[in-house]
Order: sequence, then C-alpha cells, then structure tokens
Amino acid sequence: MRQDLLSANVVLAANRIAPYICETLLDHSPFFSELTGANVFLKLENLQFTGSFKLRGAFNKLLSMTSEQRAAGCVAASSGNHGAAVAFVMSKLDTKGVIFVPEGTSTAKVETIKNAGGKVQFIGTDGLDTEKFARKYAAENGMYYLSPYNDEDVIAGQGTCGVEIAKQLPQVDAIFIAVGGGGLISGVGSFLKLINPSISVVACQPAASAVMTESVKAGEILELQSKPTLSDGTAGGIEADAITFDICRTVTDDYVVVSEDQIAEAIRQFIDAHHMLAEGAAGVALAGLKLRADKYEGKNVVVIVCGGNISKETLKKII
Repeated sequence: MRQDLLSANVVLAANRIAPYICETLLDHSPFFSELTGANVFLKLENLQFTGSFKLRGAFNKLLSMTSEQRAAGCVAASSGNHGAAVAFVMSKLDTKGVIFVPEGTSTAKVETIKNAGGKVQFIGTDGLDTEKFARKYAAENGMYYLSPYNDEDVIAGQGTCGVEIAKQLPQVDAIFIAVGGGGLISGVGSFLKLINPSISVVACQPAASAVMTESVKAGEILELQSKPTLSDGTAGGIEADAITFDICRTVTDDYVVVSEDQIAEAIRQFIDAHHMLAEGAAGVALAGLKLRADKYEGKNVVVIVCGGNISKETLKKII
C-alpha cells in the first residue's frame, strides 16, 4: 500500500472516529528525560477507552463496514487488547460477534473483553494459530473477520495516534513504538514520515518474540516460535500475507530488541514516576528508548505507551 494513500486514509480515519475515542495526552516525562538525556514525551494510550490504542483501529474498521456486514456478525482474534476494543465497538454499534484469544491470555485482558460485552473463546497457544482459526470460523459461519493488524482500515485507525502526536508536538525527532503484527507502527510511521521525512521511527520488540525484527532481517515473514513474555500484546507470529511487513520495511529506521528484565524495569520506573499502569508492550517501547538514548540526547522523542491492561498477577511479579 502506497505511503501517501495510507496517510490520506489515516486523516479520513481521524475524522471518522473522533466522536468515539479519547484524544490521549502527550505528557512530558521529567523522569525519562533526565534518565536518557532526551526530551521525552509519552503518548498515553493506556488512558484510552478500553486501556489501549487498539480502539482506534476497531472503530475505524467497523464504522467503515456496511450495516449488512456488521449485521452478519464479527469475529476477532486477539491476545486481549484488540478483542476488548472490538467488543467495545460492537456494543456501541449494536453488533454481535465472538472474540478468540490464545490460551494463557492475561486475565486482566480477558476481563476487559468480557466487561465490554464480548463473548470469549480460548483457541491455540500462539496468536497466529488463533488468527488462523478465527479466519476459518468467520468464513464457515458467514461472519466478518477483523484482523488485529492485517487490514488497511485497522492500520489507518491506529495511525490516528500519529495525527494527534503531530498536532500536540509539531517537532518530533524520533518515536519509539512496540511492535507485534505491526499495525500501530505502520499507521503512525507512515503518517509521521510523510509530514516529517527526517523523523526516526524505532520498532521495539521483546527478545522472546521478535518475529517482525527477524523477518525484516531475513527479507521475508518467518514462522518463529515465541517464548513467554511480559509483552503479551506483541507476542506471536505474523500472517504470511501481512501487509504490515512491507510497510514496516519502508517506514521503520531501526529495530531494538529488549530483554524481560529490561521490560520489567521500564514498567517499574514508569509506575513510580507517573503513578499509573503500563502493560508489557508499553514497557518494551520505554526499554527500547533507554537502549538507544545516546542517539537522541537533546532531541524531542515520543514513546507510545500503548496500553495499561496488566494483570494483578503480572504486576505483582514485576514489582
């Protein structure tokens, strides 16, 4: 998909979903600024409705569908946040559906889906297996499958986070984004690169599930086994035909891989400094900034705190 076309769709998406979402804060962080030497701003998507940026893509997708498509029912596959977002949007648009999640999905995220009115079923242990099952289930039951990342409308919706950042901080030198399937970085990176080609877009992944990083290195989407990680929101494989793969190769300037200890430390520091919750994927982006800090001393850097849905069990273990 051409970058200029995707960026135009991001602008359309921003207008479409504006009445339904929260424009989240871009908050200056004295702590992370002092720690890294950069001028650090945090895009607080953990304060979004349902606690994650995923609501943006879900609203844009369902609002782009016809009433007939929505009436047929929707199916989503998710490690939690996409499912919660789809469930929330379906409840607002009077649409029925089912959310498939991998075994072992965070209890906090499962509860968020259920609280939003979603019907949850557990399938598979890897996110990619769950996605494959959900696609098949949707096809066999005449329903509409909503991909968490492999969909132009979803990507454009996630990109609206970038529209807000550009308005809130006109000069951004670098942005750090946690990556799983690549929907967020594809949308945000495409939009910000078009209006500011010099911006550095940095993809951050856990070493336990660095599928996009390794795939970009190899020049093709790889089937890799993911290990358990605090960053459950970015864990799992990528669909073989994922449109995000080529977009990531185009808009991403750097890939940084972080350890579980680095993720945990970043979450603890965020909680102590900002007195709010962040989930594992947000910790990945913060940890990525810390590893690349020497490159951005004195620069304006944005980190997307992509979600705050962390279970009490995980939080207890980290603290």
